[in-house]
Amino acid sequence: MGNDIETLQELLKEDPSNFQARRELSIILVNQGFNEEAEGNLEYLCKYFPEDAELHYNLGIVYEKLKKFDKAKKAYQKAISISPQEDFYYNLGEVLVDLKEWDEAEKCFKEVLKTDPNDSNCYFNLGLCYYNRDEKNKALDNFQKAVSINPKDVYAYFYLGYIYQNDGLTNFAVESYKKVLEVSPDYSWAYFNLGSIAFKNGNDDEAKEYLKKTIQYNPADYEAYKLLVKICLKDNETEEILEILHTALEQEENGDLFYCLARVYKFIGNLENYYDALRNALRNPYTLSYSKKAVKAELDFVGEKIGRHENIEPERTVEEYNDTEETSDAESKHEDYDYEEEDEEDDEENGYEEYDNSDESDESDWDEDGEEDEFDDDEEDWEDDDASEEDSDEE
Repeated sequence: MGNDIETLQELLKEDPSNFQARRELSIILVNQGFNEEAEGNLEYLCKYFPEDAELHYNLGIVYEKLKKFDKAKKAYQKAISISPQEDFYYNLGEVLVDLKEWDEAEKCFKEVLKTDPNDSNCYFNLGLCYYNRDEKNKALDNFQKAVSINPKDVYAYFYLGYIYQNDGLTNFAVESYKKVLEVSPDYSWAYFNLGSIAFKNGNDDEAKEYLKKTIQYNPADYEAYKLLVKICLKDNETEEILEILHTALEQEENGDLFYCLARVYKFIGNLENYYDALRNALRNPYTLSYSKKAVKAELDFVGEKIGRHENIEPERTVEEYNDTEETSDAESKHEDYDYEEEDEEDDEENGYEEYDNSDESDESDWDEDGEEDEFDDDEEDWEDDDASEEDSDEE
């Protein structure tokens, strides 16, 4: 194939007006992933052959691969205006999904279904359109049609699971997520949502197994670590979660993981390691989604207790890290899940609450010489307006 590219390039050097060679070269470049080179050739050809629908269609493909969705949209529309074809409508529909133009995308997929009523991908994409327009019943209908035609459509099953879970139909949600795992056993988000459902149902052991699977297949899923920490502290199983967190941090330092580690050390009363973990959390501000102001206040409070002080200022010029980027891709969908609310309930039950800066003057846990009598974890939760955790179930 490389020889073909070189041969065609040589022909074009000799005769730049050899349109057939340029067309063949463009197709090869597209297929080989040389999108920038293909873009230039196809734009050149479209100027000379403005009524060639295939050229505009191929140019749309290149624009789409280069994430130039507005240009891709125009190229596909031009191809359709010249020669309406099923593939042209389908590709335009996918670009409109990327552009979040749900109404126009719906029309495109319906055009495809007029000639191919068994196109499962169209039903999935229609499901996306309805889902994002908050028409959940229509979305369910289309996702169900997609899996009835293609039982291996993991994304359609995942969206079915998410909608059921969000509506409180956990049995149907579990069934759908397990269908996902039958087809794709390494689909980490399905494991996470199964874990969160098990946790909400009080099945801690089952939840832990699903969350460990989540981490196994996606070690960068920090929401899984957060929920796993909650469960292990609730069940007083600190050795296991310490090992998991340390193993993860050996691979890559992360602010959120250091803060999770701090919570565990606080729970077991190891103030020195608690302090060090908070310090390391602040030293990784780009990956710390917890309020940096609150973490710094917590660090200062513990430092006062143990006689250590660090001049670490929380990052003020960097936006709070948020890894729940909005997208219509099923792989990155996350269900909203309020860990903060459940934290308050579980902390009261398990003696695990955040330090409140207002309690700095309360030395009831320390004797007159400044020595620690007994480490009491029953401090009030932080009530800082900025101390928001951006935790979410994985959607």
